[in-house]
Amino acid sequence: MSKLPTPDKLIATIPAFPMEGWMDTKPDFKPGTWCYPAKVDNMKALGMPNPHEWSADQEDWNLPENWEEIIYEGLKARLAKHRSLKVFMDICVRCGACADKCHFFIGTGDPKNMPVLRAELLRSVYRRDFTTAGKLLGKLAGARKLDKDVIKEWFYYFYQCTECRRCSLFCPYGIDTAEITAIARELLHELGLGIHWIMEPVFNCNRTGNHLGIQPHAFKEIVEFLCEDIETVTGIKINPPFNEKGHEIVFITPSGDVFADPGIYTFMGYLMLFHEIGLDYTLSTYASEGGNFGSFTTFDMAKKLNAKMYAEAERLGSKWILGGECGHMWRVVHQYMDTFNGPTPPKMEVPRSPITGTVFKNAASTKMVHIAEFTADLIKHNKLRLDPSRNDHLTVTFHDSCNPARGMGLLEEPRYVLKNVCNNYVDMPENTIREQTFCCGGGSGLNTDEIMEIRMRGGLPRGNALRYVQQKHGVNTMACICAIDRATLPPLANYWAPGVTVYGTHELVANALVMRGEQKRTMDLRQEELPGMEDE
Repeated sequence: MSKLPTPDKLIATIPAFPMEGWMDTKPDFKPGTWCYPAKVDNMKALGMPNPHEWSADQEDWNLPENWEEIIYEGLKARLAKHRSLKVFMDICVRCGACADKCHFFIGTGDPKNMPVLRAELLRSVYRRDFTTAGKLLGKLAGARKLDKDVIKEWFYYFYQCTECRRCSLFCPYGIDTAEITAIARELLHELGLGIHWIMEPVFNCNRTGNHLGIQPHAFKEIVEFLCEDIETVTGIKINPPFNEKGHEIVFITPSGDVFADPGIYTFMGYLMLFHEIGLDYTLSTYASEGGNFGSFTTFDMAKKLNAKMYAEAERLGSKWILGGECGHMWRVVHQYMDTFNGPTPPKMEVPRSPITGTVFKNAASTKMVHIAEFTADLIKHNKLRLDPSRNDHLTVTFHDSCNPARGMGLLEEPRYVLKNVCNNYVDMPENTIREQTFCCGGGSGLNTDEIMEIRMRGGLPRGNALRYVQQKHGVNTMACICAIDRATLPPLANYWAPGVTVYGTHELVANALVMRGEQKRTMDLRQEELPGMEDE
C-alpha cells in the first residue's frame, strides 16, 4: 500500500483540470491508483474467459490476439440484450447535472470521474462502431477508435466507480451509470481483466457459499464462539440452529458479520434478538453469504450467487428469508432478481412476522425481508424491552448505505430503530443522507488496501459530513446497515473524523435489549464497560 498523505495534503493535491482534451489524456498508473489483478487459477475455476497473467503497471497487458473482435462482439451482444444500455448510450445530452455528484470526482478532481465523462469512455466507442454519425464523422461526432489505451482507461476509471447511483438520482433522463459501469466491467472480463479483491470472494462464494471461504464446520464454530461472548456479557446461553429443516425462516447475512470486526458484534445482536423473541429460524452453513460480489463481475455471476439463497430456502423448507445488514445483496434482490431468477420456489410465502402478524407486502415477489424492517416492526408493536440509556455514552449518526437507500428506499426504518435504542441521535446534513447519501468510497469491490488513497479521496464527501456533525454535535458513533460499510467506514472515519467509531445498527439494538433472565449488564457487546459500571 502506498503511503497515505494527511487529509490536508490530500485536499491540497486535488488538481486543476488538464489543458488537453479528454481523448488526448491518458491515465497514470502510479502506486495506490489501481487494484491488483485477479489470480489466474481463480479465473479458470470460475470459467471466466481468457484468464492470464497481467499487471496494470506494465506496458503490455497480454491481451488476447483477437481482443478487438472480443470487445466489438461483446458490446454488440449487450446492446441487443440490454435495451437500457442502448438508451443510456443515446440519450445523454451532456447537461452536466451529474458532474459534481460523484464522490470520486469531488475527491480526485479528475474530469473523467464525472459520471457523464466516465460513461463517455464507453459511449465514444459505441458511437464509432454502432452509429451512422460516428462512422461518418468520427471524432466530430464524439467517436473514437478502440485501442489498447482505451482498454487501460476503462480499467482505470470503471474501477473508480462504486456503482452507488448517486449521479442517477440527479440525471434528468434517469441514466443509470452503475449499469454502464457494470457492463464495462463485463467487457473487461471478456479480456481476462478482473481484480483480486472481487474475484477472490466470488471464487470463495462459488466454492464454499461465502465470500471469505469459511467451511461449514468453521462457520458453525465461529458462531458458537460468538455465543460464548454473548453468554459472558448477558449470562444467557444461546444455541442457534444450523441447517435444520422445517423452520419458518432461514436467516442469511454477509459472512463479514460472522468473521470480521466490527461485524461480529452486529451478528451477536441478531442472535440475541432472535433468542429473545423466540424466532422460528435456522442458519445455513451452505448459503452462508448474503452479499453478492458477482454483481461487481457479470450479471450472470450475480444471478448464480443470488440463486443459492433460494435453493437453500427450498431445501430447508423455509417459508421466507430474513436478510441481515447488507448493501449490494439488497440491490440485487430488489432490482434484478425477478429478471435474473424468475419466481421464487413455489412453497415460499409472502413474509409475515410470526411475532407481530405484519405482512411485508413489499416482499411479495422476493420473499425476503431486511432485518431493519423486521426490527422496526417489532419496536412499533412494543415487542422488545429496550433500555436506550445503555447507549448514552454514544452520540449517534447514521450512514445511509447506497444500495438499501437508493436501491430499495430503506430510509426511515433504520432511523426509527436507532432513535428507539439511542437517546442521542443526530443526522448528517440533508444533502448527504437518505436518497442523496454519499458512498463510503469502497463499495462495488473497491474496499482493498492497495488503493487506500483513492478510497480516502472517494470518501471525502462522507468524511466531511461526518466531521461536521462531530464538531457541531459531538457525534462519536456512526451506525450503518451494510457489511461493506462496516469494513470501509472505520478507516474513513479514522482518517477524516478521528474519534468516531463505526457500529452495525443491530449491535446498538442488542446493547439496549433487555433480555429475560439476563444478568446485570455491565458491558456492551465489545466487552467495554457501560457508563457508571466501571466498578462492577
